[in-house]
Amino acid sequence: MEGVRVVDLRSDTITKPTAEMRQAMKDAIVGDDVMGEDPTVIELQKMVAEMLGKEAALFVPTGTMGNLAAVMAHCDSRGQEVLVGDQSHIFLNEQGGIAQFGGVHSWAVPTQRDGSLRIEDLEQRFRRNDFHCPKTSLVCLENTHNFCGGTVLPLEYLDKVTLFKRSYNLPLHMDGARIMNASVALNVKPSDLLRDCDTVNICFSKGLACPVGSLVAGTDAFVARVRRIRKALGGGMRQVGVLAAAGIVALKTIVPRLHEDHEHAQILARGVDLKCNPSILLDLDSVQTNMVIYDFPTDALQPSTFCKRLQEVTPQELEDLDEAIIVKMLPITTTKARAVFHNDVGREDVQAAVKKISYVVEQLCKN
Repeated sequence: MEGVRVVDLRSDTITKPTAEMRQAMKDAIVGDDVMGEDPTVIELQKMVAEMLGKEAALFVPTGTMGNLAAVMAHCDSRGQEVLVGDQSHIFLNEQGGIAQFGGVHSWAVPTQRDGSLRIEDLEQRFRRNDFHCPKTSLVCLENTHNFCGGTVLPLEYLDKVTLFKRSYNLPLHMDGARIMNASVALNVKPSDLLRDCDTVNICFSKGLACPVGSLVAGTDAFVARVRRIRKALGGGMRQVGVLAAAGIVALKTIVPRLHEDHEHAQILARGVDLKCNPSILLDLDSVQTNMVIYDFPTDALQPSTFCKRLQEVTPQELEDLDEAIIVKMLPITTTKARAVFHNDVGREDVQAAVKKISYVVEQLCKN
């Protein structure tokens, strides 16, 4: 259909590299990164390490590899265990890689609505001296939290986790795929957010709009172990400066505008009236960064059905709205659908999405 406005809110991973990124990639000075000779990669790694308050950082192809390599570097002997949230990306969306490839057992801790893990739940699961059991060797958190709708871990909570990990002599790994969104939301430097995290994984191909790449950061010794594991996992690449160049541009140009994505999420969350339809719910308090999660608590309406309808344009709708709008959202579970705002969605797109979703909700109420 010609003249259709398509607003793609499925994920911030669908972003295209900006013109400035493409130019930087074209002009990048490169070398063999496996040999540690790519100057553009070295520059990005130094920038990220400094930004996150860590000694060193290492470029890896994906966030999944970054988390896997980090866990394997922490848990480098058999019979070790990680405490991880039952709604975390590491536990749900990475194929159980820490067990599949690393031989690391995971104990899933109930995830709270804000993405946190209760300290008492962590304490109850700590085990190290019982020879019947794996040894608790690492705690993993996620900030912002994907399946909780981009929620940000409060600073007060992070302080409590610090006390816990110190009391039990445990390292803390942060899945910070969207840590810059958390930093912007709290107006706190990422280094302050991560001050007491031993290691962190940050993704550049989500809200930062790069085509490829994540970085793992920690001490020099830790990053050296991750480098070795990266090679074993097939993540050692050669002239990767063409990718790192986009990351440098992202830090300079995309991070300063992340607040716009958060504003757009608020516009959508507050702009669509759901009062007429109890089959669709939205917790406004959970809209803290660039995500909006719609809940479907009954069988009356399925997320997949709702998302499919948003991609249809009926003749009556075209007449009523005087324009054709398709909104792409993602059914992330059987009871939830997600909208994610990113660099490729402008203010007019947001207004169009509000218009379309409001219309569909109204039609569903009538039916």
